[in-house]
Amino acid sequence: MADGKSVFFFDIDNCLYARSYKIHQIMAKLIDDYFMEKLDLDFDAASELHQRYYKDYGLAIEGLVRHHEIDPLEYNSKVDDMLPIADVLKPDPKLRAFLESFDRTKVKLWLFTNAYKTHAQRVIKALGLEGLFDGLTFCDYAEPILICKPKPEMFERAMAAAGVTDKSKCYFIDDSYTNIKGSKAFGWAKSIHFLDPEDPVPAVPAGDAVVRDFAELRELVPDLFV
Repeated sequence: MADGKSVFFFDIDNCLYARSYKIHQIMAKLIDDYFMEKLDLDFDAASELHQRYYKDYGLAIEGLVRHHEIDPLEYNSKVDDMLPIADVLKPDPKLRAFLESFDRTKVKLWLFTNAYKTHAQRVIKALGLEGLFDGLTFCDYAEPILICKPKPEMFERAMAAAGVTDKSKCYFIDDSYTNIKGSKAFGWAKSIHFLDPEDPVPAVPAGDAVVRDFAELRELVPDLFV
């Protein structure tokens, strides 16, 4: 049941931690290896198909499920769950202090990822952010049809899980141009594109604002902070 609070949805990968940790590159190699093993492809063909599925569906695994009858939970065990998260990511006290400065009488903090729940839980634990978020909406690899950002159904699912019915109470930050464009089209109050320091500002904005540091959120949504 909706409780009247706003909800701030946070993407996880390359958002709560910097791209410079190179988790994405490690994952890309694991995905390419999985494509080569399961589909009997050489590296170039596997990499090309991986990128095509990611572009077409938002997730490489969705292409595998649609076209090759791959078990997504097995994929998760061989790819996401094999990432050396605890060895690469370390607790981030600065980020934790920032998240603690939200006014929790006004807003819920919600994790919103296209990864499976086990990956989300491992990242949050490694970053030392446990206990700060009210919930998690993830791409459920156990379902026969995968629902992920930027599909409207995924935004609907996140709202239902977080107990919010009013789109004007929904705020979202993500490093993905496509996902921010999707939330903007869906009608959320603020869709905020997170960029790394070296990223160029897109010629055509994906959403309502661009930030390179979470501290900038205080200026964008001051009413949500203590």
